[in-house]
Amino acid sequence: MKVELNPDQEAFIRQAIKDGRVASTEDAVQEALQLWEYRERRRGEILAAVEAAEASIDRGEGMAMNEESIRKLSEEVKRRGRSRLLCHLSTFL
Repeated sequence: MKVELNPDQEAFIRQAIKDGRVASTEDAVQEALQLWEYRERRRGEILAAVEAAEASIDRGEGMAMNEESIRKLSEEVKRRGRSRLLCHLSTFL
């Protein structure tokens, strides 16, 4: 497959090769594709999580968020975190 880069992209890659960040143009393109694939996978995961959240809300499993509910949720998360930390610390004592 032949890929044509614009002059700015070519200069960017030449500089990356010069600086030792990549070994070749092919390596730069491979890395760019890997990042694109990663971004697309994450995008799919995020969309799936949004769909799951919307389905949960549709089933009535959601919770109205206001100052009080956010405060309670924050306290519960802190409590669980501290409990987990104590469990982990106890293995070192």
